[in-house]
Amino acid sequence: MFSLTSFIDHDLGLGHPLTYFALFVAASLLLVWRLEAMLANGLEGTALGALFMPLCSGLGNLLFVAVAHRRGIAASEVAVNSLGNNLTNLLLILPLVALFTGLSLRPASPAKKSSRKARSPAPESLHLLALFLTLGAAALFPVITWALALDGRLDRGDGFALIALFVLWQTFHLYDVRKHQLVNRQRMSPLILLDALLALAAAYLLLISLDWLVEWLSKRPADALGAGHLGWLTAWLMVLPNAALAAYYAIRRRADIVYASQIGDGHICIPLCLGLAAAFFPFAPPAWFGESLLILAGAAGFHALCLAVFKGLPRPFAFIPLGAYAWCLYQGLG
Repeated sequence: MFSLTSFIDHDLGLGHPLTYFALFVAASLLLVWRLEAMLANGLEGTALGALFMPLCSGLGNLLFVAVAHRRGIAASEVAVNSLGNNLTNLLLILPLVALFTGLSLRPASPAKKSSRKARSPAPESLHLLALFLTLGAAALFPVITWALALDGRLDRGDGFALIALFVLWQTFHLYDVRKHQLVNRQRMSPLILLDALLALAAAYLLLISLDWLVEWLSKRPADALGAGHLGWLTAWLMVLPNAALAAYYAIRRRADIVYASQIGDGHICIPLCLGLAAAFFPFAPPAWFGESLLILAGAAGFHALCLAVFKGLPRPFAFIPLGAYAWCLYQGLG
């Protein structure tokens, strides 16, 4: 039976971490490419950012749950992976985008704003409303998870409750996307089926590359670059497609998609990834787990406040989440 891993390792002689790192990045960029095609084929920007994009960018985290279970890796590493991914999204990627390219939902110019006077409501107002809802969920999910873990353990009941919470949230988004299509009489192009097939191919490549990299990392010494920090290392690896999404849409001045993609990724990791981990192998979270969940909820509240006051993240305020991220690294890696 054909094995892609065996073909790469033995037939091509390319069994090296850089090979599988490149494969992981290439598969992630394939997802980004097809997401852009979905936007062109009938998906509205906020729906793309809140529903489809997180499922694709969070796919690596979902696969890590399966890989960890298969390789007997402690479920607490899944918790570190999920938290590290989300903390990096909200406390590192969004502030860096604000510093280098700006992050604002304000109209490009007064002329553009006046040209929309016949429209009601303005598109940026709808985007803000959608982002407030998404940020509300991004703050609520960590708080609920924190409450479930107050007894020092996430058991099967906690896991199924978190999974049910995720299903309820995604059902609401499916309803919202369908309502938008009906109101605006939009139809998605049949080419989206091709995009879905390419996304499945990318998912297979992600699984192959992630499984190999996790095995390689787990065999290394328990130092800063080894198995001792497997959760953080894989979290940074899986943040790469998120960073690519943020950079791409920031250059295109689509702050709504930048925000929605980074915030929405948390709806995959928390509650779905943590829910699956707890449901299949209950575990005791790391010591800093509760504090980090509350910081994550606070980060969502901080971004909501900046959006309410400034309609974006002003450059001087970007240093606040960056400082919080440095503290999280100190606690998590210390």
